[in-house]
Amino acid sequence: MYEELALYIDGEFRQGSEGQGERVLNPATEDELGFLPHASTSDLDAALDSGERAFQEWKETSAYERAGILWKAGELMRSRSDDIGRTMTQEQGKPLAEAVMEVKVSADIFQWYAEEGKRAYGRIIPSRLPGTRQMVLREPVGVVAAFTPWNFPAVTPARKVAGALGAGCSCILKPSEETPGTALALARALVDAGLPKGVLNVVFGKPAEVSRHLLASPKVRKVTFTGSIPVGKELTRLAADGMKRTTMELGGHAPVLIFDDVDVSKVVPIIAGGKYRNAGQVCISPTRFFVQEKVYDEFVSKFSEHASGLKMGNGLEEGVTMGPLANRRRIDAVDELVSDAQEKGARLTTGGERAGNQGYFYKPTVLADVPDEARIMREEPFGPVAPMQSWSDIDEVMEKANGLEFGLAAYAFTTRSERAARVSDGLQSGLVGVNHCALSFAETPFGGVKESGHGHEGGIEGLDAYLTSKFVTQMDG
Repeated sequence: MYEELALYIDGEFRQGSEGQGERVLNPATEDELGFLPHASTSDLDAALDSGERAFQEWKETSAYERAGILWKAGELMRSRSDDIGRTMTQEQGKPLAEAVMEVKVSADIFQWYAEEGKRAYGRIIPSRLPGTRQMVLREPVGVVAAFTPWNFPAVTPARKVAGALGAGCSCILKPSEETPGTALALARALVDAGLPKGVLNVVFGKPAEVSRHLLASPKVRKVTFTGSIPVGKELTRLAADGMKRTTMELGGHAPVLIFDDVDVSKVVPIIAGGKYRNAGQVCISPTRFFVQEKVYDEFVSKFSEHASGLKMGNGLEEGVTMGPLANRRRIDAVDELVSDAQEKGARLTTGGERAGNQGYFYKPTVLADVPDEARIMREEPFGPVAPMQSWSDIDEVMEKANGLEFGLAAYAFTTRSERAARVSDGLQSGLVGVNHCALSFAETPFGGVKESGHGHEGGIEGLDAYLTSKFVTQMDG
């Protein structure tokens, strides 16, 4: 079973008006799953018109009524999580258990924003003028254009759509064309929950053409994007022409500081689980491993043993712990980084090559003694590769950890509170995990600094991203 592919515009699931589209492939088998229609210019205009009309009504709908719809949608997602998870595994590749859990987390996000939308509080400011009341009102920003990638095809759309709808905005969502079925399944849950037509539109097409057209429209007042730094910068430039507000959740290259006071046997399963989750295709994936000298050899050995013991395969098969990469170009990109590191002196301890000749599988890989000049120490691998270096001086390793333009996630493992405090304060990242890798929850802010972007999703900050402040001062007549 796979989701029926369509556009969703003005309350109707339909095909594109010009018959254009593309095939969607299963990355584990390379079989075709379905044909995805592309939105024409007229389709995009219909989505813009629909979103603008719906916004005028949705923003006037009470927060309690909006909450009821979002909460019911979350319940439907949770009840359908096995089916939606199967769709996700077929089109994205991750193991079914991971996919089902992602759908349930997405349901949590919708239900959290259902409640948080009731708390878009304004405030009264004491006035210095007699007979005057000063009020700050919180209002939805308007029509939102949301762009999401393929690696988390449920959670990433959920963050953007739930935040926007919870604040009273309407939303035009353009998910990845490689993983469209999951987003459409979420949309169907919202429809079945009673979402009025036009409040959500879902479109597909050639990404650059869709983004240029939507961002050129004065109807769009907010842009939210998750993806690469170059694309994020381009969308920010386009948004600037219309002074549109932006949230940019861009790439990362997370450093991991392993101190010599840890129990390596306990730490390795935790951090390796974070590294190879979703085959390393995670923006907050641990990617630069800095291990203190005293435990370096033991850490490399046990980490490599863990990596080589992972079971690769089709995510629908029982017992599989790591699925394929999402597409063929990821294999080439990862392989180039591994080859470059070896040419520059890195030592391959496990993996380092494609697995089989069907599907986009790449073996879990560990590179030891990776020199600074290797590309993988500067470029986000977005794959199942763990490059490792040893260190002895804390000041030097902190400088390395902060030395790139990325600033999304960072990790540290230590049993000493003073070390934990130092790295928590000193790491230049929007997210810091100490002794574990769980950085993303519905109720907590998610976002980066430096070139990893600006703004937040999740938490009260995620709702605030879709609200504006209006100051009203009223004097007695």
